[in-house]
Amino acid sequence: MKDDKRLKRKVRNSYIVSTVSITLVLFLLGSVGYLMTVALEVARSLQESIVVTVELSNDLSDEQRAGIEKRLSEEDLIATIEFSSKETKAQDAEFRKMFGAEFEEVLQENPLLDSFELTLTAASADQALLDDFIGAVERIPGVEHVSYPARVAERLHATVNKIRLVLILFGGALLVISLTLLSNTIRLAIFSKRYLINTMKLVGATKWFIMKPFLGSSITQGIIAGVAASALFGLSVYGLNEAVPELMTVAQLEKIGMIVGGMVLGGILISGLFTFAALNKFVNMKSNKIYLY
Repeated sequence: MKDDKRLKRKVRNSYIVSTVSITLVLFLLGSVGYLMTVALEVARSLQESIVVTVELSNDLSDEQRAGIEKRLSEEDLIATIEFSSKETKAQDAEFRKMFGAEFEEVLQENPLLDSFELTLTAASADQALLDDFIGAVERIPGVEHVSYPARVAERLHATVNKIRLVLILFGGALLVISLTLLSNTIRLAIFSKRYLINTMKLVGATKWFIMKPFLGSSITQGIIAGVAASALFGLSVYGLNEAVPELMTVAQLEKIGMIVGGMVLGGILISGLFTFAALNKFVNMKSNKIYLY
């Protein structure tokens, strides 16, 4: 009787330990995934903050300017287009402060040019694509000059690419380490039940009959772990967004929902697959080896 109680206690403790382990691993992976999503979105927004100025010739008609705007809008590399007239530029406070308020009286005319201010997509990180784009815009009839902070853009894209590589390597390494530790935890939990598995084999139970209750329990375990990890993750995201509200505008609720759903699904898959692998080993193991294992 005492032995039965001790065995049940060990089984229950191993179940709790493996459930907690799955919960923590899912929470850790989900949190890292969320932070990676935020970091990549911030990096993307930085890449899209580069402004290209397309200055137009003075003698263009409204139809010609509209044609240039239509031509620019067809470029895949452009995110937004904004027209800036030379009159608007001349009224800019910074420009007035730099050149003085009466510069028209000296020059007898407004020396500035109408222009389109373009923001580019993250695809502009490809220097070859960017160079081809700038060359194509410069060849458009009516375009006087194209300028953009080339050195700043180059450094920014290089830095973002490095950050992206580091995040991917870090996330991949964390995933491998976490899954390895979790696999060992589940194998130890099944290991503690090896005598029960062997007893079922000795009385003639089929492989599927032996594995079915364990797999059913592992799926329940995965669901519980996924829900618990999702709850911890939700609380963490809520607290983080209370401290830094800007994060919610970067990492949309839709992506957070995908991470939460991935936690529950991941809990089921991880628990089920690792349990199946560990069970398969002991079910197929000969009885004399189980006692020597």
